[in-house]
Amino acid sequence: MYHHIKQLMYTVRVDTPDPRFGNMLLEQFGGANGELAAAMQYSIQGINCEDPGLKDLLMDIGTEELSHLEIIGTLARMHLKPTKKSREAAEADPLIAIAGGGGVNLYNSQGSAWTADYLKITGEPDVDLRSNIAAEARAKIVYERLINFCDDAGSKDALQFLMTREITHLKAFMTALDVLSKDKLVIGKIPPTPGIVDQFYNDSTGEGDNGAKDMRGPWNQGKDIEFIEAPAKMEAQVTHSQILQEINRAAGR
Repeated sequence: MYHHIKQLMYTVRVDTPDPRFGNMLLEQFGGANGELAAAMQYSIQGINCEDPGLKDLLMDIGTEELSHLEIIGTLARMHLKPTKKSREAAEADPLIAIAGGGGVNLYNSQGSAWTADYLKITGEPDVDLRSNIAAEARAKIVYERLINFCDDAGSKDALQFLMTREITHLKAFMTALDVLSKDKLVIGKIPPTPGIVDQFYNDSTGEGDNGAKDMRGPWNQGKDIEFIEAPAKMEAQVTHSQILQEINRAAGR
């Protein structure tokens, strides 16, 4: 069950409302990396989870994300408030001003509606945890960019809090993944094909106009890696050679 307490998890203060910045904040309200998406993803993963410890972790963080949604929604609404009366302010986001009356709705900063397609839920705990780690990392970057574009001190305080909690959750998910004590390359139950799994295909070759070039590193060399030189390129060369042979044969050369 859920219980709402009429107090924000973190006090929000806006000294100078900025409707254009309020529009940016909507990315974390109804966007792909926003708080609603996180709350739904973790909570639904938790409902599906059979491990009691992991289930508790997912439900705890999923519920906290709803509190974050309340914070970012309140912050956005305070910045968007001038759109209720000012034509100039309303032009910053006509959809919110005209259809929403200056309040928030489940749209991102471009006016695209929130969708369950944002959620990553597989029912495999290790796979879901990896998705969650990536989600927290993406949200952290979004908050960082919002802070960089913000001139309001009170807003920055709230955004700093939200950004910090992303790292807290990321650490929790990483720890939970380690606790599963499962080889990070073992995904699901069907093993990969021996030999092929150790092949690295060098499919991007040559030197580019901007200095791009072939590189070697731990990802494509080592005792457990077989480096394969551009399979498609090699196949094309073989095919071209065969075509020339056929042409020469037909010409009686």
